[in-house]
Amino acid sequence: MKKVIVTSNAPGAIGPYSQAIEANGMLFISGQVPINPATGKLVEGGITEQTEQVMKNIGAILEAAGYTYANVIKSTCLLSDMADFAAMNAVYGKYYPTESPARAAYAVKGLPLGALVEIETIAAK
Repeated sequence: MKKVIVTSNAPGAIGPYSQAIEANGMLFISGQVPINPATGKLVEGGITEQTEQVMKNIGAILEAAGYTYANVIKSTCLLSDMADFAAMNAVYGKYYPTESPARAAYAVKGLPLGALVEIETIAAK
């Protein structure tokens, strides 16, 4: 059975999808872009600030579902420019200091709202 996870501490869906779905002890978090949930707008700054906001949004959804970063088993990172990889990686790594999850990172042609980064996450208990 699946459970829809919703929190006001992360941006609401901007399309026909859920922030996250929990099923069979696994949590599937939709791709998060750097929207500040308090303002509904992209955060100002570059890749560092945007990645920090994305990770905060992921953390809020994890918490709402009763998970932590330690439960994350897989991430997919989408970047609008692969030249931003090192800076994104520096922020991302702060959230996974040990036992980092499996991950893939791709450069894409464009991201919603002109974001520089989007990260989707899978966690398990």
